[in-house]
Parts: sequence; C-alpha cells; structure tokens
Amino acid sequence: MTYYLSIDIGGTAIKYGLLTETGTFIEKHEMATEAYKGGPAILEKVKDLIKQYQEKNPLSGVAISSAGMVDPDKGEIFYSGPQIPNYAGTSFKSEIEDYFHIPCEIENDVNCAGLAEAISGNAKDSKVALCLTIGTGIGGCLLLDKHIFSGVGNSACEVGYMHLGKGSFQDLASTTALIKDVAKRKNESEESWNGRRIFEEAKKGDQHCIAAIQQMVDFLGQGLANMAYVTNPDLIVLGGGIMAQEDYLAPLIKKALKKYLVSSLFEVLDVRFAQHKNDAGMLGAYYHFCQKQKERTLA
Repeated sequence: MTYYLSIDIGGTAIKYGLLTETGTFIEKHEMATEAYKGGPAILEKVKDLIKQYQEKNPLSGVAISSAGMVDPDKGEIFYSGPQIPNYAGTSFKSEIEDYFHIPCEIENDVNCAGLAEAISGNAKDSKVALCLTIGTGIGGCLLLDKHIFSGVGNSACEVGYMHLGKGSFQDLASTTALIKDVAKRKNESEESWNGRRIFEEAKKGDQHCIAAIQQMVDFLGQGLANMAYVTNPDLIVLGGGIMAQEDYLAPLIKKALKKYLVSSLFEVLDVRFAQHKNDAGMLGAYYHFCQKQKERTLA
C-alpha cells in the first residue's frame, strides 16, 4: 500500500494525518504550532513528523496546506502576516525533497479547503465555485472545474483585503469583527466573548447579539455579492468555525444576498456550508499534491 503524509499548518495548530492513495485517512492527529517561534521552527516540526512516519512506513509523498501566501510552483511561502514571524521565504518543497528524497507539494490553506470541497465535498458538482473561510479573518478560493484559480502572482481571491464602504471585508464580516461589535454594544471586554457564546445568547433573545450578527451578515452579503458580480459562480461554499451555525445563518445570508444581487444572478446561485470541516486542509493538500504531481509529470 502507498502512504502519504498530509500536514495542515495553521496559526494555532498543526493537523496531520496518514492517507492511502485513495485519499482515505488511516490516522489523524494535531499539535500546537507555536507560531511565535517562527518559520524555521515550524519547518523543523514538519521534518520531525516526516522522520517519525518514515521510520514506520516509507512515504510516497508529503502534502502541505499552510497559512500565508504560497507559491505552489516553487513550493514556498512568499508572504505571511506577523502571527508567524520569519515565515516568508520558508521553502518546504526544496527542504523536504532534498532531505528525504520524496516529492512534496504545498498550497495555501484556504485554497486547499476549497479544493477539498470541489473534489469530494459540497462543491463537487460545481463548475465555478467560490469558497470562503470565515474566522479570525476571511480567506477565499475560486475553483474552476475543480482546479484552483491562482492568478498571475498566486494571490487570487485574497478577499479579506477587499474594500467595502466602511473598511476591509475581514474587518467587517469576520468572527473577529462580530466579537468586537458585541463587546462594544454591551460595553464589555472582547475577551469575555467568542462566536459560540454570541450565538447561544442570540438564540436566547439577546438583542445586542442578534443585532451584531445581522450587521455582520449584511457586510458578508455585500462582499459575497461583489465577488459574485465578478466571478458569476454557480455555488458559494462557506466554512470556518462560525459557519457551524448553519441553521441560524443560512436564511440570513440568503436574505442578504437577495438584497445585494440582481435577480438574474441570485436565482442561479446556490449557497452551501463546508462539508469537510477540520479535515479540509489536510484532504485538500493531498488532492493538490496529486494534481501538481500530474502537472509536473506532463510538463
């Protein structure tokens, strides 16, 4: 049997799992990223993981999903926020291939999550799918016939930086923005709130939480509508921790989209919530690995 190690590097946790060539997980685990230690330390964590698995079962490849902007051709990080110091320039592909003599591919985490949905999730029947992850910020991915649209500089769909009237998209429609809004309305500290508590209180009738959610969804609707006008997708898939509140959010999001989209676009647009959840990054990284290896073979 052929084995692959898939690794999903986030700001808080590194998820990793062993898969077969069919994309079936044999085992899954996670550990703390310790992002404050920086890019070189994360690279060493990844190499240590590979060593552990190589000792048990020879690996046929390593697939990586990572936060930050990724050049999938070079296999390296070319931009990262301050959450992971010294991450830009980390070349996972060359480091791993030179050390272990097995193929390695890496792609941005939101792109991987979107690819997972496009190949085996809730976007598998879509020709043009827009996938967003709503969390601390907002990440986006455009899938065309089950392939990631990367743009000229591998920075396509960095939608969190998109400007709306009152600020950037992620400053208005992310979970972070929701928490800040609730804390401000209630004159309390942000530390005492999180997404889960806000929805619990909203369901109990808390008017401040209800109003803040409605405001966030309105901004979300604006941003999604703007993207739909440009890309004309048949499907939008929404993921991220806050989207676990599907029953509460689905009717609000559809109402907001109807408000901001002309009817001809709204009527052909479906909105679904991500299927793969915590496994999306790892699974999408494996799918990307397979696609990229095929491309390199044909080149």
